[in-house]
Amino acid sequence: MNEIHAHLTACAAEAARVTRGITPEQLAGPSGCTDWTVRELANHLVLYTAHGLERRALRTELPEELVTRDFTADADWSERYAAQLDRALAAWAKPEAWEGDIDFGGGSSLPAGEIAAMLVAELALHGWDLAQATGQDFTLPEDTGRHLLDVVERYAEMYRTYEGFAAPVAVPAEAGAFTRALAASGRKP
Repeated sequence: MNEIHAHLTACAAEAARVTRGITPEQLAGPSGCTDWTVRELANHLVLYTAHGLERRALRTELPEELVTRDFTADADWSERYAAQLDRALAAWAKPEAWEGDIDFGGGSSLPAGEIAAMLVAELALHGWDLAQATGQDFTLPEDTGRHLLDVVERYAEMYRTYEGFAAPVAVPAEAGAFTRALAASGRKP
C-alpha cells in the first residue's frame, strides 16, 4: 500500500474512535463549524469520509438517499461508520483506485492521489472538529501530520474560496505539523 493509504488509515481509525465517543446528548450541541450542530457535522463526516471515500475509489456517484440521510438517527451509527470506513479503505487498497483522474465536481478532475490526499484532510480536520466539540482529543502520527500540513498548504486558498477554511491562525514556530495544519486551515488548536 502507498503512503497516502497509510495516512487515510490513520485518520480513519482516529475519526472512528472519536465518533464512538459521542453521546446522543451531544448531537444537538454546537460543533464549532459554521452553524452546524454536532449531528450535522457527524453526518457530513459519515457521508464524505466513509461513503464518499469509497465512491471516489470506485468512481461512482453518491446516491441522493445517502446525501439526505441522517446517519446519526441510527443508534449504532458510529459502528456503521467504522464499518463503512473499512469498506472505503479496502476500495482504496486496490491498485486501480489510484489510476487516472477522479471527477472533482464542476467539470474538473484531479489525479486519484490528490483526491485521496484531500480526503485525508477531510477526515483529519472534521474528525478534529468533532473531537473538540465533544470534549475529546484527536491525535495523529507525526508523519500523517506532516502529510496533512502539506495538503492543507497546497489547497488552503481553494478551500477558503468555498468558505471551507477560515483565515490562518498563528501558532508557535515549534508547534507540531498537525497543529500547524489545523492553524493553516483557520482552526484554533
